[in-house]
Amino acid sequence: MLDKLQAVENKYEELAMRAEQPDFYADPKAAAKLLKEQKELEPIVAAFRALKRARQDMQDALELMDAEPEMKAMCQEEYADAKNRAEQLQQELKLLLLPKDPNDSRNVIMEIRGGVGGEESALFAHSLFRMYHMYADSRGWKIELLNYNETELGGVKEADFVIQGEGAYSRLKFESGVHRVQRVPETESGGRIHTSTATVAVLPEMETVDVEIRPEDIEMQVYRSSGAGGQHINKTSSAVRLIHKPSGIVVSCQEERSQFQNRERCMQMLASKLYEQEQERITSEYSADRRSKVGTGMRNERIRTYNFPQGRVTDHRISLTLYKIDAIMDGDLDELIDALASADQADRLQRNERDE
Repeated sequence: MLDKLQAVENKYEELAMRAEQPDFYADPKAAAKLLKEQKELEPIVAAFRALKRARQDMQDALELMDAEPEMKAMCQEEYADAKNRAEQLQQELKLLLLPKDPNDSRNVIMEIRGGVGGEESALFAHSLFRMYHMYADSRGWKIELLNYNETELGGVKEADFVIQGEGAYSRLKFESGVHRVQRVPETESGGRIHTSTATVAVLPEMETVDVEIRPEDIEMQVYRSSGAGGQHINKTSSAVRLIHKPSGIVVSCQEERSQFQNRERCMQMLASKLYEQEQERITSEYSADRRSKVGTGMRNERIRTYNFPQGRVTDHRISLTLYKIDAIMDGDLDELIDALASADQADRLQRNERDE
């Protein structure tokens, strides 16, 4: 590991020297790429330098202990403190050296669909949409609606939207899967608890240049918007539906004001879905014992239960139960997401050490 860390520090110093050259900003794109790479290496280099200082402190304490026996107690204390710091930094560096998900910095496309439970599932889908909207707001992220179909009682048949913000995918990628709710529906007069589900899909927002899409493989349909947007949209066939014939994937967008804008958004959604499909194919080729225990969630996997009568939310992947359902439904998701990210890190670290 030390050789790898030294190589990272050498690379970081090389990038820093290049950034100091007079003509560095002559090519803005190349400069931005280099600065981004340097920033990504920064936490590793900082931790490595701190580790070297801690090890030097250990060595200094041992040497002083031999030279000044009367200071043995103080030196032992300094040695123990430095040793503890070194061990913590070594663990931190193991995590920092884990391969990064190349999509972590991307925006996300989220899709929410009502599942089992009729109107109650649509109302729950609306609750999830509100939850993610409030979480995005709390982090200063921007939401752009792509497709939103309501029921008469205010539920959501389907909601497709983009969340734009630094690290959005890294925070939300564990939300994919089946979310289950247990509560007394507003439409239930007898007070009985019903169980319903909604499905959430989280995709990294891909550009059309990232995925090969042949024009002849796409069938385009236009229709009048049925969602919010005012009379202008409803008078014109501005909504767009694209069908990718080889895969059967269907995407639609009706929230932009023009047919061209809706088609552009549909192409981005299609690129993201085709990317996800390819990643699922690659993942399925790994044997079961090599798959992540947390993972980023498959659409048919039940990942979480929201039990309103007991005020609890349980994430089944990591067996975590929190008794703060109202706060979570109001977008307070960080405790859940942090726990999932930590479990994923631990699992990847364990597999990495086993493979070495």
